[in-house]
Amino acid sequence: MTESLSTPVNSGDLPVLLDVKALDKTFAVPVLKNLSFQLRKGEIHALMGSNGAGKSTLCNIIAGIHQPTAGEMYFLGEKYTPNDVKAAEEAGIRMVMQELNLFPTLSIAENLCFKNLGNKFGIIDSKRLRERATKLLDLVGLDDVTPETPMEDLGVGKQQLIEIASVISEPIKLLIVDEPTAALTDPQIDLLFEQLRKLRDQGVGIIYISHRMDEIQRIADRVSVLRDGQLVATEDIKDIDVETIVNLMSGDLDSHSISIKPGIRPPKSCVLRVRTLSKVGAFEDINLDIYSGEVLGIGGLIGSGRTELLRTLFGADVADAGSLRFASDDFLFPRLMRSPEEGVANGIGLVVEDRKSQGLLLQKSLLRNISLSILPQLTNKFAVVDKQREHDIAVEIAQRLAIKFDNIRAPIASLSGGNQQKALIARWLLRDLPILLFDEPSRGVDARAKTRIHELIREQALKGKAVIVVSSETQELMTVSDRIIVLSNGRMAGEFDRASFSEEKLLEASFRFYNKSSPQHKTNDKEQQDVSPTH
Repeated sequence: MTESLSTPVNSGDLPVLLDVKALDKTFAVPVLKNLSFQLRKGEIHALMGSNGAGKSTLCNIIAGIHQPTAGEMYFLGEKYTPNDVKAAEEAGIRMVMQELNLFPTLSIAENLCFKNLGNKFGIIDSKRLRERATKLLDLVGLDDVTPETPMEDLGVGKQQLIEIASVISEPIKLLIVDEPTAALTDPQIDLLFEQLRKLRDQGVGIIYISHRMDEIQRIADRVSVLRDGQLVATEDIKDIDVETIVNLMSGDLDSHSISIKPGIRPPKSCVLRVRTLSKVGAFEDINLDIYSGEVLGIGGLIGSGRTELLRTLFGADVADAGSLRFASDDFLFPRLMRSPEEGVANGIGLVVEDRKSQGLLLQKSLLRNISLSILPQLTNKFAVVDKQREHDIAVEIAQRLAIKFDNIRAPIASLSGGNQQKALIARWLLRDLPILLFDEPSRGVDARAKTRIHELIREQALKGKAVIVVSSETQELMTVSDRIIVLSNGRMAGEFDRASFSEEKLLEASFRFYNKSSPQHKTNDKEQQDVSPTH
């Protein structure tokens, strides 16, 4: 790195740029609660908090993507009520999102100049586009690519820099950047920070969201910590350390009531050994034993590789290295799942994170969404489905899972999120697979549905299933899990049993490999590793 720390401005002497007062936002449940926040001109203000703390929701409201349920905002002393992104941009507020907003089939120049491709007659001046794009590429140090290069030919890191260049090239008064360095190399991070400091020195106010503690200490002037939708602290960066930030984010665990009835479970036995499993850009060297009769929780920050790990175990993604060995063949044959069909054939089911785009057929009936996984068993040799049997099976499991519906043949899109989620779970329960993977099983559901989903997860372990749960909610993991592993920046950062895990320990492990001063990852696994598996 060219320098270790930012030279913070004396933000206390700067005028207020944005003043957020008593902001509330409710979707299915309250997300922001009476939140007040100030950003000053010419400061870089870090926004930190655990997953689900409300950081993105606050920034989406400032950027005009969502509107608050209650509260007020003032920008440059004037009341600020953006109805959409365009209104926010016209006010001088822009946001670089974690998800890229680029057109892969267009060139770099076309992406950078997309809003002003042609003149007033709609004619594109290729020379002008090239000159403007070249200047913007130089701005972020991308002098090794040409403006004519298709965006899809670039790696994620360079695409991220181009996204940033396109935003900071516009007139800005307030800039929001959400995890901008996740895919960047150290030299690219240096270039980005150089540009952010230049904007700060020009009086731009910057909200910087990141999980990387070393970055916060290096770039930020002040830091605000959110927890459970509320602002719990704002401090000058020089007056606060990493341990204090982590403690503020985790809160006082004694104020929470956590209980789980383990029940009488069958003896545990290893059903799957994961050895040195790696997927480039997602996770590396995962070594893990998965047991029947146990709920294994996987914690970590968004982007730490949790979802990618589940998808790779299931076969939706394919690992680049490592192996899986199953108890069904006495762990003799290392293999990788190369498709979901292979995953199911080896006894693995996955309840996906995004039920609407990846899990459910929204225009199909609740009946068909539940029975989808067992249709081959309900179909005769003439490809005719036994509809009465399909109906009886679907109604029975819907009632068992307390799915509320008026007509089981109505489109599942008409049901609430909680009932949709339980229907997706019902589909996999019908397959009766020995290994069940749940990715964010209670996201977007109400408290009652969440409780029932937790009961369903525990019931599966009591029946002898091996259950893995990924959740961004630490409390949820601690409620349902017997054992928890934590991923940090794609690596295993900790493993805890029920007697040893706590919210603070899990949160600390989540940040372990985002801090460059941390020791290098070392695996405790002493068994022979499978580095060249065969399918």
